[in-house]
Amino acid sequence: MSSSAAQRRELQKAELRAELVAAAHALVREEGYEGLTIRKLATRVGYAPMSVYSYFADKQEILMALAEDAFADLARRMRQSQSDDPIKALRAALTEYAKFGLGNPNEYRTVFMTEKLKHPPEESFDEMERENPAFQIIIELVRACLAAGVLKGDARAISTALWTVAHGSVSLLITFPFYPFGDPMAYVMRMGDLALAGLAASETPPLTDEPGKCPG
Repeated sequence: MSSSAAQRRELQKAELRAELVAAAHALVREEGYEGLTIRKLATRVGYAPMSVYSYFADKQEILMALAEDAFADLARRMRQSQSDDPIKALRAALTEYAKFGLGNPNEYRTVFMTEKLKHPPEESFDEMERENPAFQIIIELVRACLAAGVLKGDARAISTALWTVAHGSVSLLITFPFYPFGDPMAYVMRMGDLALAGLAASETPPLTDEPGKCPG
């Protein structure tokens, strides 16, 4: 096979994979996690189910592809609202995170609240950050806050704490819609402000004794 033919074949494979991921996003938005099946995905794009298995071994692999795509989309949103003030920039990024989750509850539930049955290989934080550009942005913004002296401590620990608060708030709003949280966005940002105030009040130590590695 010539190099040009091979390139065309790889391009076609990439385009079909992107089409499958887009169709999976649409299924999740419309029907939730339960609506995402290999058969429905194949029907959506007009291919035989066995064709889908050429790209994804199972539903878990589709979920991982959705997660990567969602992280990239979220990162693009978070990059759009930057500020010269490091705390304002960090708060704006958390606002975009909340908007993404509250605006796409089925996708958020599927990507961020579904148990991953396959244990990923041990990774360094640097590898994890490359795979999750949205989290990388949070770490970058936290480091800017550390450089400005408005926060103190370990950047990854602070970033993880903020992620915990944002994710917990969005998850509660999605799973307990009848609880009197008040305005959803205002609630998430209020929790974020409480977390930032607490983090600013003291120095945050690393999460583990080996901060360069993700726990296995």
